[in-house]
Amino acid sequence: MPDSITNPRCPICDNVSPLFDVVDFNKSCDEAKGKFLTLSGIPIYYNLCSVCNFSYSPEIWSWSLVDFEQRIYNNEYRDIDPDYVEARPRNQAVNLTTLFGRHANTIRHLDYGGGDGLLSSLLRDAGFDSSSYDPFVNKTMDVNELGTFDLISAIEVFEHVPNVNALMETLRALLKPAGIVFFTTLVSDGSIVKDKRLTWWYAAPRNGHISLFSRKSLTILAGKHGFNLGSFNDGAHLLWKTVPGWASHLIRTG
Repeated sequence: MPDSITNPRCPICDNVSPLFDVVDFNKSCDEAKGKFLTLSGIPIYYNLCSVCNFSYSPEIWSWSLVDFEQRIYNNEYRDIDPDYVEARPRNQAVNLTTLFGRHANTIRHLDYGGGDGLLSSLLRDAGFDSSSYDPFVNKTMDVNELGTFDLISAIEVFEHVPNVNALMETLRALLKPAGIVFFTTLVSDGSIVKDKRLTWWYAAPRNGHISLFSRKSLTILAGKHGFNLGSFNDGAHLLWKTVPGWASHLIRTG
């Protein structure tokens, strides 16, 4: 087994992140509901940082976009994660409208990793100046040509990304100096524990969940790229550098 899997450095804090556990490729989030896919026989290894508790799959991190399209985001993906098609975008459209709707006509929004763009479409209906970008949908688009944004959402994106530092650099380049990133990913605190097997339902390679964050690793990653991190709960978070006036009701500083 290559050293990149058995004893690599953590991509977030650069500490040792040894091999942690192995699961079948067909482990999916639906196991939380008692639904189990047929075993694929393909082992997927996860490493775990000894300091910040970030866990990730080095092998899948090395895949190309074509590999992801063929093996994860293929025609079967709607059955693996049916909520991403409509339920999740509709729920998050309500959340974002509740949080920021009174400023809809003054802020520019980007839904990063937005699939077919339903969330952005719903927000435009609610009065937002909203755009959507997804690397698997907008293959010929250079996202940097869209300019900068006051508000960026990234709904269930972080856990799918094979290079979390590149993601943060992209978000930083797209965000206005006084802007907010609203993102969702479930933190692993209490669910991924050293010397215990990886049974957490969210650790699901068939769903594309290959980057699993503890709260500590999210905090370190944010600071590494010049962001502050705040959380509403274990699954919804904010990144910012300078708090814009339209978000002062959510973020208290000083």
